[in-house]
Amino acid sequence: MSINFSDEVFGEEESEAVLLTASYTEEDLQEVGLRPQSLNEYIGQEKAKDNLSIFLEGARRRGEPLDHVLIHGPPGLGKTTLAAIIANEMGSTLRKTSGPAIEKPKDLAALLTNLEENDVLFIDEIHRINRAVEEILYPAMEDKHIDIIWGQGPTAASVNLKLGNFTLVGATTRAGQLSSPLRDRFGIELKLDMYTNAELQTIVERSAKLLSIPIEHDGAHEIASRSRGTPRIANRLLRRVRDFAEVKSDGVITLAVADDALGRLEIDKTGLDSIDRRLLKSIIDNYGGGPVGLETIATTVNEEAITIEDVYEPYLMQQGFLTRTPRGRCVTRKAYEHLGLLYPGHEQMTL
Repeated sequence: MSINFSDEVFGEEESEAVLLTASYTEEDLQEVGLRPQSLNEYIGQEKAKDNLSIFLEGARRRGEPLDHVLIHGPPGLGKTTLAAIIANEMGSTLRKTSGPAIEKPKDLAALLTNLEENDVLFIDEIHRINRAVEEILYPAMEDKHIDIIWGQGPTAASVNLKLGNFTLVGATTRAGQLSSPLRDRFGIELKLDMYTNAELQTIVERSAKLLSIPIEHDGAHEIASRSRGTPRIANRLLRRVRDFAEVKSDGVITLAVADDALGRLEIDKTGLDSIDRRLLKSIIDNYGGGPVGLETIATTVNEEAITIEDVYEPYLMQQGFLTRTPRGRCVTRKAYEHLGLLYPGHEQMTL
């Protein structure tokens, strides 16, 4: 495939700066500091971690770059962390960007031609790359080259640019939206699952140690059990509970302190927050518990449909509070009981 860059100057340094820089808050920087740097430090995801360790060792023994890797799963489970670990384990440099940031083929071409030998290129939200940009990846991933066209009209010339060896790590929360040609070019596929409470407790205690936060085992367990199976949420709650511990108590996160703080944050014992409960109640109150379509739910609770589908639904379904049917979403009996509401037909069934 040939791509015409004649409409603009092929500004490599400028394109790279746009794609690879971002502003970070203090909390973002703390989150980066909590991330493990090697597979030995990485907690959970044992199946994916064990397989990855074998693939990494095989690539190191052969002196080759790791095959291209696709990582998919719900948000906050460690996809970016795994990409950084892959780069560290291979002794390579990690270059980061995201699907929405790569707006034109020239952006990706500039990024690819600036990669050093054996670099790891991480593309977050890779499912959001547009088709024209995606097609640049095909020859780059398979044959390590891209074709570009210089000039216009009769003076235009096709130039084949050879790329160095690199590993593409793509991350997505919506693997089903990847096109088959792109997905098939990834040699390694890793699926991340929700964490157990025990794994999250280990993560909370590790993060508390790194942040010098005094915490008791019961306090760590309480935070873990309300973190929706997600390390990112667990670390965020840890920092918020620390504030309550320092201001309202003696600075130590105990079970009582954690329970009080999380109650003030409106996070219940199963990890549901105010939006989760509002979503479930809106289906019950307005649509008799369902079935109801996603777009209708989004309009009712004033949230984006994609946010509901990617952020809230996976956990609600995992906990058995919500089901998907061909006709729409339905609230389960377990959700009625959790919210303290009478399940429809309960009286008739008990007569």
